[in-house]
Amino acid sequence: MFVGGLAILFMGKRRTRSEELHTICHGIVPIIAACSYFAMATGQGSVLLHDEGTPEGVTRVFYYARYIDWTFTTPLLLLTLCLTAMRHEKIRAGAITGAILADVLMIVTAFAFGASVVPWVKWAWFAISCLSFLGVYYVLWIPNIESSKADRPDIQADYRRNAAILSVLWLIYPFILAVAPDGLGVVSETFSVLFIAVLDVVAKVVYGLLTIVADNRATETDLAEGTVTHKMPTRAVA
Repeated sequence: MFVGGLAILFMGKRRTRSEELHTICHGIVPIIAACSYFAMATGQGSVLLHDEGTPEGVTRVFYYARYIDWTFTTPLLLLTLCLTAMRHEKIRAGAITGAILADVLMIVTAFAFGASVVPWVKWAWFAISCLSFLGVYYVLWIPNIESSKADRPDIQADYRRNAAILSVLWLIYPFILAVAPDGLGVVSETFSVLFIAVLDVVAKVVYGLLTIVADNRATETDLAEGTVTHKMPTRAVA
């Protein structure tokens, strides 16, 4: 994760303010994830919980650090995705704010799901988290699509591809959490941890690299067409 974040920061450029923002956001996302995985690997990002109805002495590991990670990283990914849809159009602050708030609510309630030891409480939180997730999908595929339609064909294609990738990847998370030890316990802790780790690498590093390459290409077109200008250097104050 850490190497992936450095690669994104190296590959990304800072010719315009938009390009700089995309580079920094996508670069910091895997670095935050790296800190989360380091905490979990050293035992600082997890606790043992005993679920109601299970035999005495039987516990499960609750990896709370991953939810702290997602609380910071998923809003950053959403922000850059929304800004891609509104690249040359008026920024719809309401749509961006709505998507981020729904996303944070989804993560916080998913944390409550994993931390709950009473079954009906656990699944009530899971249902609330899934409903919040629908709010994120709504913004991605209705307001943002409308915003992107007014832009160049390449921007529309970039947004639709990025939104589709994140939508599919993020849809897998609730399913694996539901069958992991935090939920039904159908799959082992080892399998669920490994599966989520692979998903995180794809959603943060691979997706970030693809997005940065596309953003660099779009910025080159912007500069060639004169849609935007190079970022002005900061002047020193005498």
